[in-house]
Order: sequence, then structure tokens, then C-alpha cells
Amino acid sequence: MARTAEDILADAVRRSAPGDGANRLVPLIEAGKAPRETIAAFALEQHHIITGDRGSFQRLAERAAGTQPAVAGFFTSLVQGEDVALDRLGALAGACGLDGTALRAYEPLAGCQAYPAYTAWLALHAEPADVVVALTANFAAWGGYCVAVGRALRRHYGFDDAACGFFDFFAEPAPEGLERSSAAVRAGLAAGLVSERLAHRYGRLLRDYELMFWNTLAGP
Repeated sequence: MARTAEDILADAVRRSAPGDGANRLVPLIEAGKAPRETIAAFALEQHHIITGDRGSFQRLAERAAGTQPAVAGFFTSLVQGEDVALDRLGALAGACGLDGTALRAYEPLAGCQAYPAYTAWLALHAEPADVVVALTANFAAWGGYCVAVGRALRRHYGFDDAACGFFDFFAEPAPEGLERSSAAVRAGLAAGLVSERLAHRYGRLLRDYELMFWNTLAGP
């Protein structure tokens, strides 16, 4: 029996799930033990990540346009989501006492920026339908982290709903987003353009670069 898009996505999520204890920062935030300076660094790093990923998703949408409209639509929705995320990030930065001067002065860390650098590589070299699989798998873990951090920032750091809006945005994947993922992978399968081997490779590397982001912020 042929593998369905839903089978492929579920398997990718399972394969890419991080192991217990792999993320060292989120438990510190959950316990209220991470310094506020680390939360500020998170916001500053995310500004660079979001702007970089937005360009990568736009490039993937352009590559798929015309031949795989469902795949292009998936990435276009991600571009729009990055716009929302960047807007909400401003409230988080403000709660951390950051302004435009702090953003311009900040020097991003290589360990935090490996993820968007790899996303840019995927935008240039990977089959877009395979990237849909890899990103969908990674978003599952990212969403879980955002649930935990948003809850902890309210409980331990006194952040209000506006300051936590960035995390709330990613905490619950919209049903239409999941349907866009499935539709994109179905289109890729119909065109014979999905390689599960490569999609799993991309998902594994995205997971590891994501963990590198969190653990770089956690410190030695």
C-alpha cells in the first residue's frame, strides 16, 4: 500500500522528536532559573532568525510556484506567519527592556544562527516538498517549547499576555496549517518529488540546529 502524506508527516514528526534532556534551556526557564538576560538574548536572536527564514520561505514559494501550487501555498503561509511573529516579537523585546539601539548593537551568536543558515541552504538546494516534511516535523517540537516557555514567563518572570504573544502564536498549530502541510506533501507525492530519505535527513539536521540554538543560549 502506498504511503499517504499523513503517514509520511507522522513518521517524520516521530523521527525528529528530540530526546529527553536534549534542550537544556527550556527546563531552566520552566524553573525560573534562566536569567532575564537570556530571555533578552532569545528575542534578539529571533529577530535575525525570523527575518532570515522569511526570505528562505519566500524563495521556496517562488521555486514551487507554477508547478506545485499547494507547496507554494504552504511556504507563502509561512512567510505570512513570520510577519506576525516579527510583530509579536516586539512586545517580548520591550518586556526585556530592549529597543532599536539594542537590536542594532547586538552581535548574533553562530550557534543560534546555524538554524536559519541551514534553512537558507534548503531554500537553494532541497526539493521544496521535502522541506515541507522536514519543517512540519520540526515545528512540532518548536511548538511544544513555546507552550512551556510562554507558561513559564507568565509564572516566574511576570510577563503579560502581550509579551508572551510570540510564544502563544506558535504554541497551537492551526488546523488549516496542518492541512496545508498534508496538501503540499500530497502534491509532491503525485509529482514523484518526495524523498523520505532526504526529508528525514533535513528534519534531523533542523532538529539538531534548533537544539543548538537553545543550548547556545543556555551557556556552557
